[in-house]
Amino acid sequence: MGCCGSSLRSWVHAEKPPGPRRPAPPTPPPHRPSFSLKAQKAAPPAAAAPAARGVEEVPALAEFSLAELRAATDGFAAGNIVSESGEKAPNLVYRGRLRGGAAPRAIAVKKFAKHAWPDPKQFAEEAKGVGKLRHRRLANLIGYCCDGDERLLVAEFMSNDTLAKHLFHWENQTIEWAMRLRVACYIAEALGYCSNEERSLYHDLNAYRVLFDENGDPRLSCFGLMKNSRDGKSYSTNLAYTPPEYLRNGRVTAESVIFSFGTVLIDLLSGKRIPPSHALDMIRSRNIQALMDSHLEGNYSTEEATTLVNLASQCLQYEPRDRPDIKKLVSILEPLQTKSEVPSYVMLGVAKPDELSKAPPSPPPQPQHPLSAMGEACSRMDLTAIHQILVSMHYRDDEGSNELSFQEWTQQMRDMLDARKQGDFAFRDKDFKAAIDCYTQFVDVGTMVSPTVYARRSLCHLMCDQPDAALRDAMQAQCVYPDWPTAFYMQAVALSKLDMQSDATDMLNEASQLEEKRQKSARGP
Repeated sequence: MGCCGSSLRSWVHAEKPPGPRRPAPPTPPPHRPSFSLKAQKAAPPAAAAPAARGVEEVPALAEFSLAELRAATDGFAAGNIVSESGEKAPNLVYRGRLRGGAAPRAIAVKKFAKHAWPDPKQFAEEAKGVGKLRHRRLANLIGYCCDGDERLLVAEFMSNDTLAKHLFHWENQTIEWAMRLRVACYIAEALGYCSNEERSLYHDLNAYRVLFDENGDPRLSCFGLMKNSRDGKSYSTNLAYTPPEYLRNGRVTAESVIFSFGTVLIDLLSGKRIPPSHALDMIRSRNIQALMDSHLEGNYSTEEATTLVNLASQCLQYEPRDRPDIKKLVSILEPLQTKSEVPSYVMLGVAKPDELSKAPPSPPPQPQHPLSAMGEACSRMDLTAIHQILVSMHYRDDEGSNELSFQEWTQQMRDMLDARKQGDFAFRDKDFKAAIDCYTQFVDVGTMVSPTVYARRSLCHLMCDQPDAALRDAMQAQCVYPDWPTAFYMQAVALSKLDMQSDATDMLNEASQLEEKRQKSARGP
């Protein structure tokens, strides 16, 4: 029950060891399909035709009304959110279906923050520039919307998730070495095409911008080809991963894109998010084994890995002029391609395209049981409401969780309870970083276990934008108290923050079932 026995496997954080291994996952459900977009009456731009091999069915750029996109996304329903960026670039991406043709078209809709683009003409011109691009290595832009203050982009929907999910939060299997080389090459080809078409600037390139289509082929999201705002000074990636020159002047250059590509290479090599400065230190130590993803279990060519490590090192050079250009990247990566005869969906471990259901993608299922106040707060991701509920609950669910000897009580209890008390004060006052520190002191002593402390620290991690750590704490709360609904609710919130909406819904369902059983038991026969 719950994540301890779900399809999730060990969660890896760049600076923290993975949690305990869980049992082998059950057979995953079929992946939702993505449909080819049929050509509209208008033909694609002539300039894009030579590079459009494999994308003939992508429609020409269109302008949509807000009403059309609202209908396509079920009113921009929270259940249709497939990604959410940070506070510095608060843009949302929704899945949707365009109706009205012979068959519904699966789309991804990016909704910009209010007033990010005050001038609708400027936004439309930028969108039209990106919309001229058509390439089999891109998740292509097919439309935009300027309606009042609303600014939206519409792109092809990619059904097999992001590189980040497959690398950092993998469910079925980790990505094999040959597939990682394919990802690096295909994304370099996409950047090369964009550069040739005079769109060399790509904003915030990272593993979340690399998507997998219905064939399992990696594609570069077109959304990064357009700035997050008119001034272009928004960067949603952690500043530890940003190009040094961006930190100086707030601008992205062609050389900045190469730096960001280097961070993606490090992701592919390590299977973790490692800050560039730390990665360079590891490379200088000439210990490739320390950098390589342990989940590969040595199933890679040392020569190829060395080539990729050296290339990443060149991309991450501090001075922009010392980095290679995109042509050099492609020339180095193309000869490394192996298993060219093996389809990407096989190496990625996803369903074969012709085995997918022909129904258009649908939003994740909704919880099947009535939700309590806690459940409702978690389902709508209302962290403030969750905080208020946890404060009001205090520690009443911890009763009977601990049996301490007299010796343990006299030697350690006072300091331990004092750490928890200080954590509770910080938690109540919404000083979440201090609360994490105090609760960690309490947990590290190990004499007393408290599911409530884990739940509270889980929320603190969510408040600090650390969903992977939040998930681990929620799972620990479940291990201490296997039938505690709050542990499942907190897992649901963390999973939703990690863009795993279906798993989040499963957790909500399990939590509501446990609450229902608890209520029936309290009422008696």
